[in-house]
Amino acid sequence: MSGMSYGADFGGLEPGFADPVHDAQASFRAVLDAMAHPGRVVTMPARLPFSLPLGTAAVAVALSLCDADTPVWLDPAAAGAASYLTFHCGAPLAATPSEASFAFVADPAAMPALYSFALGSDEYPERSATLVIEVSSLADGDGVRLRGPGIEDEARLAVAGVPARFWAERAALAELFPRGLDMVFACGDALVAVPRSIQAVL
Repeated sequence: MSGMSYGADFGGLEPGFADPVHDAQASFRAVLDAMAHPGRVVTMPARLPFSLPLGTAAVAVALSLCDADTPVWLDPAAAGAASYLTFHCGAPLAATPSEASFAFVADPAAMPALYSFALGSDEYPERSATLVIEVSSLADGDGVRLRGPGIEDEARLAVAGVPARFWAERAALAELFPRGLDMVFACGDALVAVPRSIQAVL
């Protein structure tokens, strides 16, 4: 797999988790909680003192879930985080969205079409990508209607910043289930998970 040529200047990198073991475990549990309760806004417990194009929640997801076996793709707006993620996670950089296990999007308005990312196969649906999308705001109780496993009746989720085509593209992927994309929306230190098993209706 070819890597993206973001450069490999590791000098002056911001630190990772202050307590790598405890913070990684706490962040991992927070992601699991979000996945188990789609549409619920979860606050990441770790604090990361740095200035990157991705916020605390998005970077905490990377630090707790990405490693040498999970190639990551960064959109142009997130490219400034490449050296940080390569150094702290050991994750290789994917050349295209379709090669990535995790994709980090800092400019959702310009993100590629969802079918551009790895969707897995019928035999290996787990070989799909998880999208971590930095958005301008998150709020539950309003917006898109979510239904499916982990939700009693329905949940509402307002996500600001995704393109108008986003939810229609996601709905078009539903017929491919169990193939598809798991998504994490991040805003500052907060995140919301919307797994592929969840229906989202405008």
